[in-house]
Amino acid sequence: MASLGALEGRQTNPTAVRFCEPPRRARDIIDAAVAAAFTVPLGELRASTRRRASVALARQSAMYLAHVAFGLSFTEVGRAFGRDRTTAAHACRRIEDRRADRGLDTALAELEHALRRNVDATFGAVS
Repeated sequence: MASLGALEGRQTNPTAVRFCEPPRRARDIIDAAVAAAFTVPLGELRASTRRRASVALARQSAMYLAHVAFGLSFTEVGRAFGRDRTTAAHACRRIEDRRADRGLDTALAELEHALRRNVDATFGAVS
């Protein structure tokens, strides 16, 4: 984990600074929440190969949440999910484009809120 000094000069999400666990731990937390919200088996979500569209949407949502809720860089998201940084960036773009769908937008907003609340409760809010 990079020290706060290493983050100087780099714009970061304040949540990312509070979340001091490695990106793999972030994935575990996000995967559990996304698998439940999207009713996708955890094994399918974590599979290294392509899956059906509903699983792809859930996995892309998980990558998006890792980037947005925990402030992980695309490189960190890619590493945590066993993918390339460009795949993580593509996933985030796809989800941003689909947020016009009210159902998806509501689900993502609730997940993001719950994940941030979990981080705040676990690691404490930074003043």
